[in-house]
Amino acid sequence: MKEQKATLISVSIGFGEDMAKHVREYVMADLEGFVDDKHRGFSRVCYEGDTEPVGTVRRNNRQWSGMSQEEVREIEEALNLDQRLLPGDFGVNVFVEGIKDFSKLPKGSKLVFPSGAVLVVEDFNPPCTHIADKIVSLYRTRSGTPLTRRQFLIEAKRKRGVLGVVDVPGKICSGDLIDVKRYKSPKLG
Repeated sequence: MKEQKATLISVSIGFGEDMAKHVREYVMADLEGFVDDKHRGFSRVCYEGDTEPVGTVRRNNRQWSGMSQEEVREIEEALNLDQRLLPGDFGVNVFVEGIKDFSKLPKGSKLVFPSGAVLVVEDFNPPCTHIADKIVSLYRTRSGTPLTRRQFLIEAKRKRGVLGVVDVPGKICSGDLIDVKRYKSPKLG
């Protein structure tokens, strides 16, 4: 695994019915996910647009989600926004700085925290219509023209971060220096 360093800008949990996440100084991660987060658990029920039929119970590959500041800035520029997007606008648990192409981290990549906590990447996080609607309602372009859901979904494609599971429990704190171990498939043969 190729290693990089990153900084955890903020860590959040969500507990309401909406997609909002609330910034915390730290969170405790256990094998079910982030304590008190609504996505915590060993299983989850599939929703519309998921890989299985709505209502199917499956293994929870979405115990946490994350984005990078670098990709958020790319989305801002592409949309020509008149102000900065905020981490809370995206409904993610971890917001990092220092990982180019964070959304392209391959499955199996690890985020290792000073406490020993380890988060494993399961998949990229596709653009979400609920998040798109929220951003469209809050932001305008520099020219003053309103944004559309479609514009956001196009510009956020492959830049909405990743999601995954907790591999090793521990404390995760805002400001932590993260060892990023990018998974690389072993050579066969």
